[in-house]
Amino acid sequence: MAGRSARAGSRRPSRPAPAGARGPPRAPVPYTAAVAQEEVAQFELGTDGPKEILVGVDDSTTSLRAASYAAGLARRQGARVTAVFVAPVASLGAATPGGADLAAAQRSATRQIAGDMRRRAEEASRDLGISITFIAAEGDPYTELRRIADEIRADAVVVGASAHAGHRLIGSLAVRLVRAGRWPVTVVP
Repeated sequence: MAGRSARAGSRRPSRPAPAGARGPPRAPVPYTAAVAQEEVAQFELGTDGPKEILVGVDDSTTSLRAASYAAGLARRQGARVTAVFVAPVASLGAATPGGADLAAAQRSATRQIAGDMRRRAEEASRDLGISITFIAAEGDPYTELRRIADEIRADAVVVGASAHAGHRLIGSLAVRLVRAGRWPVTVVP
């Protein structure tokens, strides 16, 4: 009996009756946003689908597929595309006899490829009715894509799969971008 009286005194209060069961009906509670107004104005990556898509292009078949994928995604999402072509830095071969001519020819070919890709980006922008910005840079592709993605505040990065066999051993550009963990990365085969 002593145990019963101890338990009886430690009862939880009964649950309140559902609204409208007793007493006057309650007025509806207005919806309150879970996010403070100051937080709404801050930039946030990846909300509601990508709005700024960076695509790496190098005139290879897989990079052109990646550009097509990025353009289609941008059209469906109402996003902007920034196509980035990164030309390699002149090698040490430029320091050898005849190397200056080779480096000049390489730069000329790179400028021609970049010009052709810029023209194609402008045509695609007109044909698809989306915003495409073309940027040509020089340097390490990973470093430049990462830098430009940060500058434009990219929500997504799209690249073509590497066709080089050595990249399976040491890692490709796509693997390095994924490991950076800064944006969702789509690798198009």
